[in-house]
Amino acid sequence: MRWENLTVGPAGNPARDAALFGADAVTTRTFDTPEFRGITFHEIRARSIVNRVPGASRMPFEWTVNPYRGCTHACVYCFARKTHSYLDLDMGLGFDSQIVVKINAPDLLRRQLASRRWHGEHIAMGTNVDCYQRAEGRYQLMPGIIAALRDHANPFSILTKGTLILRDLDLLKQAAEVTDVGISVSVGFTDHELWRTVEPGTPAPERRLDVVRTLSEHGIGCGVLMAPVIPFLGDHPAQLRATVRAIAAAGATSVTPLVLHLRPGAREWFMAWLEHHHPYLVRRYERLYAEGAYAPKWYQRRITRQVHELAQEYGIGPTRAGTPRRIREPEPEPTPSTPEPTQLTLL
Repeated sequence: MRWENLTVGPAGNPARDAALFGADAVTTRTFDTPEFRGITFHEIRARSIVNRVPGASRMPFEWTVNPYRGCTHACVYCFARKTHSYLDLDMGLGFDSQIVVKINAPDLLRRQLASRRWHGEHIAMGTNVDCYQRAEGRYQLMPGIIAALRDHANPFSILTKGTLILRDLDLLKQAAEVTDVGISVSVGFTDHELWRTVEPGTPAPERRLDVVRTLSEHGIGCGVLMAPVIPFLGDHPAQLRATVRAIAAAGATSVTPLVLHLRPGAREWFMAWLEHHHPYLVRRYERLYAEGAYAPKWYQRRITRQVHELAQEYGIGPTRAGTPRRIREPEPEPTPSTPEPTQLTLL
């Protein structure tokens, strides 16, 4: 692994990647418990935690926080698989089972938010790998992260497939009192057979919709990213209808469809899975994605139109953006009132 060179050698020279991780703290652990069997955790001390999104990105935000790299959700289509290659880690099973944990993320974030150079921009989480994957149950980084954002009234959003977010419900409610908090849950389909094969490490779709329902009941609006819509496996009109109907029943404030995209790293892993489970679809996928990582515009527009029409039918309304920062100013000291002059009369 790339960070093996981070250890300070006899000459006292840190490695080339010292800017990414602290040279004095890379600890590898395994836990002999059923939920973590076969998973290796690499605990590192990051040097920075707030990352700027590349200018060419399609993302609608500029800053992200990612306390983990790699993800036990093991989604076969995950676009973040490529990032594991930057550390000389395997993008297939290695991505699912070799998890990098930035153990100093909460403290580092709090320091960065307090910096004079930081101006309270929106921070997105869960955009690379899920910050509420199984590892969070052990390392519990998110409470400290949310508390730091709350204390600085810094707007943020979270995208997750994990039900563990409900553990932090009280913190989310506190943060929502002082800043804009956006929560989205990813549910691309409700088909159980499809779920078990393409998202084997995630909670079932109905459990994720329970998260939407619970957040809504506690006054936290929650949208659903209907992602991915998987061509020829999850895009039948009846499947789209069943999914949107379930999303509406859960009380989602919005639904946003996103068609499967296959970036390098994810493409190879997904196509290998497809050849094993649905070999008759390989040629169709090769044609559909012949131009690159994204499905053709006509296909994306068709799915978007169908989902939006269904959302309208089932009464899913648009979300309303809140005020980004609501730091309370101290009340001014009351000034003593002076009695007004009295008009004297002769009578």
